[in-house]
Amino acid sequence: QVQLVESGGGSVQAGGSLRLSCAASGYTASWYCMGWFRQPPGKEREGVATFDIGNGRTYYHDSVKGRFTISRDNAKNTVYLQMNSLKPEDTAMYYCAAAVPRVCLTPIQGSWYNYWGQGTQVTVSS
Repeated sequence: QVQLVESGGGSVQAGGSLRLSCAASGYTASWYCMGWFRQPPGKEREGVATFDIGNGRTYYHDSVKGRFTISRDNAKNTVYLQMNSLKPEDTAMYYCAAAVPRVCLTPIQGSWYNYWGQGTQVTVSS
């Protein structure tokens, strides 16, 4: 069974940085898509970034381009979301998700992903 475990959330001041981690286990597919989503308080969930494991392509929501970077450590089977220049509007519960065995689609749609982590809270204060 596929399992995704996020870590790395926390509280930070505006302009600061955090790195989220998503450790994946339980599947052997060589082609799948990893995504990061977030849900701000009282708002809809939105896709933030994706990493296509098969070809290494990445995709970012316009709101995080140039500030966030998604990457993967093959040896650890872990996907990261490096978040720099954080803003108060980045405050949200962040979720890792996997679409197995699927390629990444754009724009990012949560319904495409069939496995989800439990989430990690990110709070950015002004």
